Amino acid sequence: MNDIEELKKKKLDELQRQQQEANSGEAQVQQQIAQLELLVKKVLTKKALERYGNLKTAHPELAIQLLVLLSQAIQSGQIKTVDDDALKNLLMRLQPKKHKFKMIRK
Repeated sequence: MNDIEELKKKKLDELQRQQQEANSGEAQVQQQIAQLELLVKKVLTKKALERYGNLKTAHPELAIQLLVLLSQAIQSGQIKTVDDDALKNLLMRLQPKKHKFKMIRK
């Protein structure tokens, strides 16, 4: 019985360590996203910032892609300010093209 208890304890310790590592990795990612947001929010106009907030709520993955794209452009000096129309254009380029189907009934 003693060996079984030791194995259980070792397994529990290992699982807890794995969970802590996963949590710390997730926290790092969240921190990096927050830093990107701080950088990008400085150049967004009020309307663009509102659109970004809506996008972040509805499509978080797309919002992260947009943050990365904008932060790269800001750091390379290509962008000084981003208005709502420019943000719309960037979003249109990030989203995959939708095929339009036309059904004809006879």
